[in-house]
Amino acid sequence: MHADLTDKPLSERAQHLLKMLVERYIRDGEPVGSRTLSRDSGLDLSPASIRNVMADLEELGFVASPHTSAGRIPTVKGYRFFVDTLLTVKPLDMREVRLIKEQLDSEESHPQALLATASNMLSAITHMTGVVTLPRREHIAWRHIEFLHLSENRVLAILVVNEGEVQNRVLSLERSYNAAALLQISNYLNTHFVGKDIHAVRVELLNELRRTRERMNDLMLAAITMAEKVFETRGRATDRNYVMAGETNLMEWAELSDVEKLRRLFEAFNQKHDILHLLDKCTSADGVQIFIGEESGYKVLDECSVVTAPYSVGEEVVGVLGVIGPTRMAYERVIPLVDMTARLLSVALNPRK
Repeated sequence: MHADLTDKPLSERAQHLLKMLVERYIRDGEPVGSRTLSRDSGLDLSPASIRNVMADLEELGFVASPHTSAGRIPTVKGYRFFVDTLLTVKPLDMREVRLIKEQLDSEESHPQALLATASNMLSAITHMTGVVTLPRREHIAWRHIEFLHLSENRVLAILVVNEGEVQNRVLSLERSYNAAALLQISNYLNTHFVGKDIHAVRVELLNELRRTRERMNDLMLAAITMAEKVFETRGRATDRNYVMAGETNLMEWAELSDVEKLRRLFEAFNQKHDILHLLDKCTSADGVQIFIGEESGYKVLDECSVVTAPYSVGEEVVGVLGVIGPTRMAYERVIPLVDMTARLLSVALNPRK
């Protein structure tokens, strides 16, 4: 029985050739042959010797041979080893740093405008897709609620939170309420919960419902039931969101230019749920996070890489920004760019003193 090659450490020679192969493939997008590596490697090795090393790398799962070519391309495992072990990160062009800083350094810019600017800058510089999640707000204060009768058992709930942000929810109820009853219900809720954190309100409502349901009058029971429906609807809605720029840039990359692949990608971008779930995982992580191909856990991103970094307001991480592109992206350039943009966005979002 032969030894398991997957645990075999790579020799310096194999690492050098793998690094060259990945860099060449990132640059040209074409399978790399042994003759090319022999010519460019700087090692005193014949094409036959290099073919032997390539065969070992293929057996170890670092490279693969497309059936249409004698050359080889990196696998996800090969890219991961390259990024974690072999990558030499390039210092950023200071002109680009100044440009990003100037674009974000505006005291008059609204926070959401700054997020859109960061997304556009990432897209423009990388020629890929830039994405920035909107800030996660842990504290959402209840200000006011109103209910308007729509038809039969349907009611429009108008919830005002924080500093005047309005959220509308259509509720389907088990019975109909007239305008006077709806006014009483909204008055009851506003009297008891104004100024309180909306998450705390929900917990208090559920506890009250469990504790005193039998002793509640019809008004209180209706008020708590309707408020709970507002929260249920709010939970199903996408409270998290992101701004994205440069989706069509992905059409310029041959490996992503298939119409069906693009359709699935753009559908995922529009539906947002899977992309947001992936990005939200990065919010609690330290520093730059890189998902290569199937590492994302979402099939639609199997031929893409996602590079993210968190940004902060004060001492709190509130969101992430990043770049979505092909696995054949220039990691040595994208990683420091994403990291620097996140740092500059954090500075721009923090109030000047």
